[in-house]
Amino acid sequence: MLTTEQALQRLYDVALNPATRDFERQQVLTAKRGLESAERPAPVLARLEAALRPLATRNNLTPAVADLYAELAGDQQAAATFDLSLHTAPDPPGQARAVFAGGCFWCMVEPFELRPGIRAVISGYIGGELAAPTYEQVSSGTTGHVEAVEIIYDTTLVSYQDLLDVYWQLVDPLDGGGQINDRGTQYRPVIYTATPAETAAAEASKVAVAQQYKQDVAVAIEARTQFWPAENYHQDYYRKHPREFKQYEAGRKHWLAWRHLRRRLTWH
Repeated sequence: MLTTEQALQRLYDVALNPATRDFERQQVLTAKRGLESAERPAPVLARLEAALRPLATRNNLTPAVADLYAELAGDQQAAATFDLSLHTAPDPPGQARAVFAGGCFWCMVEPFELRPGIRAVISGYIGGELAAPTYEQVSSGTTGHVEAVEIIYDTTLVSYQDLLDVYWQLVDPLDGGGQINDRGTQYRPVIYTATPAETAAAEASKVAVAQQYKQDVAVAIEARTQFWPAENYHQDYYRKHPREFKQYEAGRKHWLAWRHLRRRLTWH
């Protein structure tokens, strides 16, 4: 249980978050006033948890409020703070990073993260002009950003080509308007490259996929720009929310399996 001082700080931070919606902020500020008037933390936070619960059960809280709710509900795994130190630190010798976009970033993490040589897979946003965008802003489809993952990897154990091979198995390469049920420019598939060698490898792999499908491939190849890590709630989503993730992932996997099977049948 949070102390009064800890709770006040958490509520203050969440209330100031620009992505917090008006209804959420109203509930948070009501709880904050209760603590400031010397009410005991337990009943105040219990009322806040109850007020947020209907939105939480529908997975409809903004990220910062969702993290707070997980703390209030005692869900330690969902509330865990994701370590972004590898993202912020410069790459030492033998380490590199790649950025791929392929629909909702929730489904792009696990397939990379569980492979040998992967040090971190971070969900985030790239491609727009707005600095430090929020999920609410990006999901509106108006900022120019896309949901993407930054993969930090050990170059002695995995190559950029290995990552490209995984990427093409995770996307529908013929769909440039999003991926599966995720529609809009914020879900468009993109390979972001940072060096001439990466660009050459990406372009060669795209040509190979086009030959397999006997159609033009809609996946773009663009120069890598600033990558902004997404809110804590979105990091390691498949671990934090396994039930919701499995439900979401099932439809995507079925569609991709059908698409790849059709490709093989057409190819042969």
